[in-house]
Amino acid sequence: MRLPTWLAQHLAALRALLVFTVLLGLAYPLAMVAVGRIPGLDGKADGSLVSVNGTTVGSSLIGQSFTDGDGNPVPRYFQSRPSAAGYDPTATAASNLGPESVVDTIAGTPDDSKQSLLTQVCARSRAIGEFDGVDGRRPYCTPDGVGAVLAVFRTDGLTGRITRVVSVNQVAPATPFLASYQGVPVELAQPGHDYVAEGGVVTPIRGDAPAEPAVPADAVTASASGLDPHISPAYAEIQVARVARERDADPAAVRRLVSAHTTGRGLGFMGEPAVNVLELNLALDREFPAR
Repeated sequence: MRLPTWLAQHLAALRALLVFTVLLGLAYPLAMVAVGRIPGLDGKADGSLVSVNGTTVGSSLIGQSFTDGDGNPVPRYFQSRPSAAGYDPTATAASNLGPESVVDTIAGTPDDSKQSLLTQVCARSRAIGEFDGVDGRRPYCTPDGVGAVLAVFRTDGLTGRITRVVSVNQVAPATPFLASYQGVPVELAQPGHDYVAEGGVVTPIRGDAPAEPAVPADAVTASASGLDPHISPAYAEIQVARVARERDADPAAVRRLVSAHTTGRGLGFMGEPAVNVLELNLALDREFPAR
């Protein structure tokens, strides 16, 4: 008996559903699990976990912080790059802030305030400079570690005589990073004001910081995932003296460990050399245990 056309079409669709369910829902996943059990690949399939004395301490693929209970960096360890995700693999994310993010949102309470990308970079660079004993100054940053940005008010909007100047990222009790701008005294910002919406022209100030900062870019910016396990050799280098001092080790020996845990460019030309922070710190614990 010939089946009605509509019924034949539904049966054909059902057969296709069953076939692809078996192929893609069962056979393919099981095949991938089997491949992941092949010796040499099983560690990567399980997340490239790193264990010490039988205890899992992290993954070589996921960055983590090396801080104490109060969130302060532990001096005897190399520090990772910042993370917008807090190194939480279940919350991987970027800050989504770009180069035009230079003005902070200053509200009446800290919870409602928001730092611009520029101020985040300035604050991190200043803190790293103090922690590692290097010059933490950067272009367009104030000495107290915020973005050196003015809101300049003129009589005719973009032109005309300057009537008012506000350091938009500094509030009391700070001291304006410039006493005056083109003869007009610089004011501190007041919480709750949007000086750009009020007609101020955003004016970043270059300052006297070196064109090439001592603190490299990866030390003050988060990766797109927030989970990058690597830092640049340049960031590792500025940490060598501190780590060697804390572990009573020869800086040259610490540098050798850094070099041993530095990977080159992929295929010789892709990406940049990078240092795996977790693996390096574990090697330090083995070679130069904390005093």
